[in-house]
Amino acid sequence: MGKTTLGMQFLTAKAGEPALFVTMGEHVDQLRTDARNQGFDLSGVEFLDLTPAQGDSMDLESYDLMAPAEAESNPIGERIGEIFKALRPRRVFIDSLSHLSYLAPDAFQYRKQVMGLLRYLTQHGATVLSAAEIVVEPANADELQFLADGIIDLSWRGERRLLSVTKFRGAGYVGGVHTIRLDGRGMTCYPRLEPGEHQRGHQRETLESGVPELDRLLMGGITKGTVTVISGPTGVGKTTLGLQFLRAVAARGERSVLYSFEENDQTLRCRAESTSLDFAEAEADNRFALHTIEPLRYSADEFAERLRDEVENRGASMVMIDSLSGFRLSVAGDDMVQRILSLCRYLTNMGVTVLVINEVANIAGETVQVSEEGISFLADSVLMLRYLELNGQLHKAIGVLKKRTGNFEKTLREFEITKEGIRVGEPLTQLRGILRGFPELVERSVDSDS
Repeated sequence: MGKTTLGMQFLTAKAGEPALFVTMGEHVDQLRTDARNQGFDLSGVEFLDLTPAQGDSMDLESYDLMAPAEAESNPIGERIGEIFKALRPRRVFIDSLSHLSYLAPDAFQYRKQVMGLLRYLTQHGATVLSAAEIVVEPANADELQFLADGIIDLSWRGERRLLSVTKFRGAGYVGGVHTIRLDGRGMTCYPRLEPGEHQRGHQRETLESGVPELDRLLMGGITKGTVTVISGPTGVGKTTLGLQFLRAVAARGERSVLYSFEENDQTLRCRAESTSLDFAEAEADNRFALHTIEPLRYSADEFAERLRDEVENRGASMVMIDSLSGFRLSVAGDDMVQRILSLCRYLTNMGVTVLVINEVANIAGETVQVSEEGISFLADSVLMLRYLELNGQLHKAIGVLKKRTGNFEKTLREFEITKEGIRVGEPLTQLRGILRGFPELVERSVDSDS
């Protein structure tokens, strides 16, 4: 689960500070071996081995840890006193207090033992971290929670290791469940993103796409520091449209970032080059970055940490997530709506412009949906791409459904991707039924002709 790893990391967090490892379960040799395998240097850590020696009887008296006055009358108390006089440890890790629960005859004796031990350690200036297994009796588990100043729960969910703080006297903490990962550097915690804790002043300005007709459709462009959802069926050109905005930002000398959850980098680069959206120069100048996210490699908290690094350390001013369904399947799972909302609020608080690619299932039909994921509420602007059949051929149309920060053109325009780039046509004012996918010519009246 990671309890012992966390304890070792706690003991070695500050070089040169006296530290004590009290083990009641595993023997010291095994603990040192495990520490080396995990990259911890325990050479400066003193061990107090309270595990039963091989062949010893596991009777309660040999583990009699009472109040300080009583502890002086038994060998364990003398050993603790001796090591404290010699070492004066500032950090103590006990692995684990659950072993005392197996030996105490009742909850009263268990509580007395634990209180005596903890009081002795803290009164001598030590900060104590202790492990405890969840297999202890419920009554004894409640005793530990009552006695502790802080409680850190480690758990599993599927293939993810999780951490949550449920108690921390005298200080605030970030609630909820956070992802942890164990590797050769020990334990790394990825705190859950709290958007309200991050703010950065920025000026509202209009960002042009670089396609004049598209900018006229948007009456100038999209607004910096807002969320734009680009929605449409498969293959209609959503990613390419998003790339057009990313290139325009890079051309301004700012950094734009694409997180792709569905296509590999070779496919995306080939697509961009085939439509004159070459990012090679922008990448070389750190004005563009492409990150392909492998399925299930990162948790939502780990992905948020990577995104924060791009924004806070690398200066990204536009972020594109391609796509929403890929984000859900690869990272967020059932918490998708909450996770994408948290990310978007963080980004807009930091003045970052967000593009979210959303795929809808219907290629054509009476029903027009912005999103099947229920996230249209978070969008400040919605660009909709749609297929239409005209004279027996498939065409594409683009329109704006929503723009909170300004006015927009209430027409649909033909949308085409060519080797020279994106082409947006004139308003399709002579057609109706475009959203159904089966447009009809509008007959002009005699009065209008005269």
